[in-house]
Amino acid sequence: MTQLNLQEVLRRASLFLEQNHREPKVAEILLMHHLQVDKVQLLMRLREEIPEQVNEAYQRDLIKHVETGIPVQHLTGYEHFYGRKFTVSKNVLIPRPETEELVLGTLEKVKQLKRPLRVVDIGTGSGIIAITLKLEHPSLDVHALDISEQALAIAQVNATYHQADVSFMQSDFLQSWISQNKQADVIISNPPYIPWEDSQSLSDTVRNFDPSLALFANNHGLYAYQQIIDQAEKVLSTCGLLAFEIGYQQGEAVEKLIKAKFPNSTVEIRKDMNGKDRMVYATI
Repeated sequence: MTQLNLQEVLRRASLFLEQNHREPKVAEILLMHHLQVDKVQLLMRLREEIPEQVNEAYQRDLIKHVETGIPVQHLTGYEHFYGRKFTVSKNVLIPRPETEELVLGTLEKVKQLKRPLRVVDIGTGSGIIAITLKLEHPSLDVHALDISEQALAIAQVNATYHQADVSFMQSDFLQSWISQNKQADVIISNPPYIPWEDSQSLSDTVRNFDPSLALFANNHGLYAYQQIIDQAEKVLSTCGLLAFEIGYQQGEAVEKLIKAKFPNSTVEIRKDMNGKDRMVYATI
């Protein structure tokens, strides 16, 4: 039997995925993972034959992805965020590019505040927001909360790997901080914001594998914002900052919630790279 080179293996895998209504780019991501190479190294090796054992493992993952919808990140065990590699699992939300924009915007706002700042990330999941903020702006005092012990364990793995000095605590939204009378200058969150009634419109890759705790919220997806904004009154310092990722139709609703609790706040709704409302920043 003729041994296939990497270019032919990749071509066939991409076609297989496309014919089964999956993203063809998964073929390249999985191949790089199984070969333990980056994009440049893969391109340099396209004429090489693929080792038989590697191809067998690669084909198994392709079939599993096609048949079940399991995200490629659950097969590889990681995803990249803000140029860094983060461990992920079924217990945390897979990082999205839109959340990079939330972090970027928050870093811009933080620089304008020009004072030592304590930041709390609510619903930290894999820790991407808290860890990235600390690494990009080391003077920040960063704390991360999550109700899920499994998520916090993953976040701690990522913080250790990136040598990020972030403090983690189990908490239902800000309850632990309220009980300890702690104050924060910046509250940031990418909370669950998809209404339960929209669950069937999601792809199986998301619906069946991302934790529902990190995806869905009651009250048309607004429940988490209501809780955080209500609790922020007890935690957020004067001239503090609220930073949220939102669903693209939730900007006005989240602004109303903030204005109801903080009438004198300045609220900015910012669009993502696709021109959709995605971030809300409120200076209190």
